[in-house]
Amino acid sequence: MPDLLVTGGAGFIGINLVRWWLDRHQDDRVVVLDSLTYAGNRHSLDAVMDDGRLEFVHGDIRNTSLVEELLRDRDLDTIVHLAAESHVDRSIEGPDEFIDTNVVGTHSLLKAARAAWQDQDGSWRRHRFHHVSTDEVYGSLGSDDPAFHEGTRYAPNSPYSASKAASDHLVRAYHHTFGLEVTTTNCSNNYGPYQFPEKLIPLMILNILHGKPLPVYGDGMNIRDWLFVDDHCLGIELALLKGIPGETYCIGGNNERTNIDIVRMLCSMLQDRVVGDETLRARFPECPASRGESIEGLITFVTDRPGHDLRYAIDAGKASNDLGYEPSENFESGFRKTVDWYLSNEPWWSKVMDGSYRDWLETNYESR
Repeated sequence: MPDLLVTGGAGFIGINLVRWWLDRHQDDRVVVLDSLTYAGNRHSLDAVMDDGRLEFVHGDIRNTSLVEELLRDRDLDTIVHLAAESHVDRSIEGPDEFIDTNVVGTHSLLKAARAAWQDQDGSWRRHRFHHVSTDEVYGSLGSDDPAFHEGTRYAPNSPYSASKAASDHLVRAYHHTFGLEVTTTNCSNNYGPYQFPEKLIPLMILNILHGKPLPVYGDGMNIRDWLFVDDHCLGIELALLKGIPGETYCIGGNNERTNIDIVRMLCSMLQDRVVGDETLRARFPECPASRGESIEGLITFVTDRPGHDLRYAIDAGKASNDLGYEPSENFESGFRKTVDWYLSNEPWWSKVMDGSYRDWLETNYESR
């Protein structure tokens, strides 16, 4: 079994993947490399640090020599590349950071991998470079268009998705030019525990609990395919263990929902939870349900953001046929688990959000 370097392992998907992998692969080691930007949380890994199989390294993927040293000194044979800037609104406000991290950073990792894993005679030691990407590289779907699949033409519409598309192409090029064994997964919208509250679901949960407006872009009819993070971890695991080098696999949740439906479902679920739980009413007195009022009154429609893609959807047929991938959570079950986690982990989300960032998020959530 592989020993992994997980880039961005202190972020949302990274934390869940590290926990998933160590729980299911008892003989493996994992090294997490993370620069701890605002969305990275070192302490989220504390619960799995004690068994000696996880090491945390504070560093930047653009530091090629550091990555090469880690691969050599720790005798690591697998990279799972998750580190990325991923907030679309932030990419519109300042594209440079996205190009630097997502494009230059990915190229730095590829160079380090080649230096560490390829001998002077051109032969390769056992290795795998797995690149985690997004469905946004394919652009936007019409309401009746077939879902994205591995052969869909790239058509990114934001600086974020363009930077991820560029990184996909670099990974592919290193396989075809140099022989680096790579796999890529393009996933749909993730949700679940440990997601930083800049994304739609966790932000709406926290705004509901604190009685703050629930900003919905445009008419709220933008559609996303929602993927519970554990099912994404399963897809990554299967791509690593069964995927063919050079291949791409689309990983989705088979759960298309409009943004307004997501927000209303959250309102309904938390209305019932808070009304029926005296402890929650005491913990969150600003929540409208704690005062006997309707949470849906917090919904506020705001000006749509530039270039807001109408619909994303994933056809995961190739991953299902070739890897045996099937999501285990439907939207309702994954949704309940997510709401339960945020209600039970107030210390975590209170700690990761400072006051200034909380204020910014009230009108700048990410609806991916």
